[in-house]
Amino acid sequence: MTLTLIGPKGGRTFRVLWTLEELGLEYTHEVANPHSDGVYTVNPLGQIPALRDGEAVLTDSLAIMNYLADRAGRLTHPPGTLERALVEARINFVLTEMEAPIWLMARHGFVLPKDQRAPGMRAVAEADFARAEVKFHTLIGEDDYFAGDVFSLADIFAADMVRWARGAKVAVTSDRLAAHADRMAAREGWKRAMAALS
Repeated sequence: MTLTLIGPKGGRTFRVLWTLEELGLEYTHEVANPHSDGVYTVNPLGQIPALRDGEAVLTDSLAIMNYLADRAGRLTHPPGTLERALVEARINFVLTEMEAPIWLMARHGFVLPKDQRAPGMRAVAEADFARAEVKFHTLIGEDDYFAGDVFSLADIFAADMVRWARGAKVAVTSDRLAAHADRMAAREGWKRAMAALS
């Protein structure tokens, strides 16, 4: 049964698209922006991405990616293993330490109504992201991948956040983080995902 990815050309949708391409799954992409017509039929909160699998609809990029990876038996490890726990710990790090400041910057840059935007939040977010870079460097050490010795969902999340940062013109000052992201962007799955958005 064909999977349908619902979301814009970018944002959190890209990481799901990249996962689909890495897994070699057949899918269609229905381009839709958050809170647009039709989105509320797949998510009552109006948020995307969403994934339709037959009659079922999944929301939240992490939940979708875990579902796809578990179903395919790739990009993660079996539940209850230490390897799985490491992947999930690294993803949680990315979401709380790396994505949070970039999203904060976006919220106060263009998402929130102008009268709700706090001045100076970009500087705060950039400082938070710089601290996260140092932590990433510590966690990855000399490894090629972010959660063990194989490519996993943790690498997709980390490299996607560098894509976000670069798109927001946030300096990526960690050589290890930049090198990791560039290696991940050299993967065929990344290239196919980027081509799918053009």
